[in-house]
Amino acid sequence: MANIPDDLRYTEEHEYVRRTSDGLVEVGITDYAQGELGDVVYVELPSAGTKLGRHDVFGTIEAVKAVSELFSPLAGEVVEVNSRLDGEPALVNSDPYGAGWMIRLRPDDVSAVDSLMDASAYGAHIG
Repeated sequence: MANIPDDLRYTEEHEYVRRTSDGLVEVGITDYAQGELGDVVYVELPSAGTKLGRHDVFGTIEAVKAVSELFSPLAGEVVEVNSRLDGEPALVNSDPYGAGWMIRLRPDDVSAVDSLMDASAYGAHIG
């Protein structure tokens, strides 16, 4: 059974969003997604300052089995990228909701977070 924290919001494409105290959101992929991908060997992320629309591709994640695109759950500006993933992409597998986060985004509309799935809805989505 996948770990689905109650304090996060989720997308149909298996990204999660965590609000931070400074008005930003942290984005990564869910425990379910990393489990489906298998061992992550490479993560390509955008540069800080990149503007994203909702559902824009913000990078790719490469696992032994597949390469997948990463989709922005919200419109906004990338303010920070998790550079640890350059040398330690397996953090996405071992700690997807902690050290394996991918980008920090300044959302154009922070209230849009509320339109994403809550833990219960995401659990139903993945079955």
